[in-house]
Amino acid sequence: MNRRRLNRILIAGGIAPALLLAGSPASAQSPAPVEGRDYKRLEPPQPAPATGKIEVLEFFSYACPHCGAFEPTLQAWAQHLPADVILRRVPVSFLFNAENFQRTYYALETLGLVEAMQSKIFTAIHADRQRLEKPEEIAALVAKNGGDAAKFLATFKSFSVVTAQMRAKKMTADYKVESVPTLVIQGRFVTSPADAGSAERSLAVVDALIARARKG
Repeated sequence: MNRRRLNRILIAGGIAPALLLAGSPASAQSPAPVEGRDYKRLEPPQPAPATGKIEVLEFFSYACPHCGAFEPTLQAWAQHLPADVILRRVPVSFLFNAENFQRTYYALETLGLVEAMQSKIFTAIHADRQRLEKPEEIAALVAKNGGDAAKFLATFKSFSVVTAQMRAKKMTADYKVESVPTLVIQGRFVTSPADAGSAERSLAVVDALIARARKG
């Protein structure tokens, strides 16, 4: 979702309910992606990770209903990643409550709670209409789901999380991300459910671009 449009929805009208992404599941014989329609090239390209693996970045925001709708499909896809591919999430520096939501993600990552909490946070915001504006409100949600509120808050305020949040802000700018969810493959190719037509189709495009990245 575009930052200007969603800011108007969230700030002026309250947090919107989750929106379903259109489109049917991608078939096993998904057509080859077309540059300029299904994806674009990132200019200038960004450096590949030093790990030697192919990196897929998901730029997202907890404030974005489309990101919440995309999450189950992304999680299912991520469970079957090849050994030479890594998925990293990057919380963006725009949309409602951006800084707190960025720190929330990196605190959860530090504590090993992303898998347990990612969908629950989207549900709390977009289905249960909790704004989660304050760190204490987010900590209470973490505690409700079996986490330690005090440990979460301490991690939320830690130097490493603040540093990660600042790095995510720079990445949002460097990768020229204007809407979410956005997927970037090996710092070279950019796609999204909106570009590809559906959540499933966007990940079929990602798979094809991973194969292209392997060829150099």
